[in-house]
Amino acid sequence: MQLYPIESGNFKLDGGAMFGVVPKSLWQRTNPADANNMIDIAARCLLIEDGNRLILIDTGMGDKQNDKFFGYYYLWGNNSIDNSLKKYGFHRDDITDVFMTHLHFDHCGGSIQWNKDKTGYEPAFKNANYWSNSEHWQWATQPNNREKASFLKENILPMEESGQLKFTSLPQNRLLENSELGFDIFFADGHTDKQMIPLLNYKDKTIAFMADLLPTVGHLPLPFVMGYDTRPLLTLDEKELFLNTAADKNYFLFLEHDAHNQIITVKHTDKGVRLDQTFSSEDIFTN
Repeated sequence: MQLYPIESGNFKLDGGAMFGVVPKSLWQRTNPADANNMIDIAARCLLIEDGNRLILIDTGMGDKQNDKFFGYYYLWGNNSIDNSLKKYGFHRDDITDVFMTHLHFDHCGGSIQWNKDKTGYEPAFKNANYWSNSEHWQWATQPNNREKASFLKENILPMEESGQLKFTSLPQNRLLENSELGFDIFFADGHTDKQMIPLLNYKDKTIAFMADLLPTVGHLPLPFVMGYDTRPLLTLDEKELFLNTAADKNYFLFLEHDAHNQIITVKHTDKGVRLDQTFSSEDIFTN
């Protein structure tokens, strides 16, 4: 197995929304805001090369929305999926599987693109299976009013219409071992229903793709929960369980949304689980 970080683009989000009830005087220590109270956010995906499979975890926002939409998110930098794939010698047509941790637009928008004459939409990875799970799919296609703006039909329905949509199995508890993709999946419901956190056995390490269970290093303290989470008290429990396990077993946590820290490990302290070490992807994936 080989792993490659795929930088799909950077944007900004409101710091208060990203940290919920936590005061700015606390969260700005790790996530400094600009004059508009916006903080730097990444959309860092992960490519898995495993035998004949080339699996892409999440796809960022994509580029099919209009200027008004992107104006809310202050895009910055020059990263793109195509450029990142090219860096490692791949093309989007090589992708065999697209695994979506969940279907919010900043995680799956790049999965679907305009067709050539812009009369409709089509899968951006024409040779890939698209993976979700049945409970999250129902949650996303029949959205509650709180999350409705994050579940965009044009990002989601073409996956099913194309015949490329597949569902993973669901676990009896929180952990699905040896999923259809060949890795374990931790299911978390606090942010959105049945978000999937991949756990990859890579050489002698466990790599956890953290998605929105742990967006940035600044979210390590348990009460630091996003205002976007639909069940924040459940997020507290899920974070505590997962981070304690990560500290016990020395997981390497791959951060999707931290624009300045790619991979971290954590440790137990008298204040709870906190940051241990920070690594670049090259530190971990090339050793």
